Amino acid sequence: MSTVKLRETILECLFEAQSGSEELRLEALQTLASITRVSPQNRTLVAQSNGAIPALLTLCKSSSPLIQTLSLSILFNLSLNPNLKQSLADMKTINHLNSIFSSTSPPESTKLASSLICSLAMLDKNKAMFGVAGTIPLLVHAVSDPCNPAAHYLLSSLAELVQFHGNCTLAVRAGAVPVLIQVVKSTDGEDLSGTSLAVLELVSRFDEGLNALKKTDHIVSSMVEVMKRRSMMSKEGAAEILVRLFEESEACIVDALKLPDFLTVLADISVRGSARARDKAALLLKKTTEANLDSYSTDASHMLF
Repeated sequence: MSTVKLRETILECLFEAQSGSEELRLEALQTLASITRVSPQNRTLVAQSNGAIPALLTLCKSSSPLIQTLSLSILFNLSLNPNLKQSLADMKTINHLNSIFSSTSPPESTKLASSLICSLAMLDKNKAMFGVAGTIPLLVHAVSDPCNPAAHYLLSSLAELVQFHGNCTLAVRAGAVPVLIQVVKSTDGEDLSGTSLAVLELVSRFDEGLNALKKTDHIVSSMVEVMKRRSMMSKEGAAEILVRLFEESEACIVDALKLPDFLTVLADISVRGSARARDKAALLLKKTTEANLDSYSTDASHMLF
């Protein structure tokens, strides 16, 4: 299809999507979704069409779940173009995405909105905008629902956003640490646990997050329990968090050494873990042997042997 013909098709679809019957709207949106799915050039043409983005945002508010999800799908497709991420992430778009988390939207809409946030946040310049718009507390609240079918998508968005320091602070103040710890403790899904640990790793890079972890009851024993699981992603995440805790607090080392299976777990990971997990296990063992534990217990050093 020539560029001229493609432009005409896009404009016709945008017109029908806004003014036709529901059947015509669905057909027009399906065409736009198909046009933007695989071609970066087509995405640019759609984005540059007069009024396209505002029209799609309006359609995202439709009472029809199909129209809503198709509109979000098209916006997500557009966001895959690096050159469109900044222009798409304006406050109007972000506020609308936030409203999807705050309402009883269909699960598919929530998944698509989360994916769109994650895609837009991959541009570092956009991360702070989501923080300013209040996206972080909304994501934390949504993740706290153990039955949320979009939990994995929400966690992925949160993981992308907290790579920015300011968003880490917002996440901690919104109660992200206890929420994520509860997800980690749950055995319902290792994927969710692994992604939650990845977020906690990012949060623990800064004082606010690390302090919140240190204040969590039984944090050391909880991470050791996670290291016993089959998921290598979870083992790596839990080991990394323990490394951060050990670097900041010898009391955490003592807590670990009081656990009868701590050294056994480290030995197991050192043999059967991934390269990253083995490195973390070796670092944890090194920190236990180098720590000055006399001020905590005269017998603590004997736990190493």
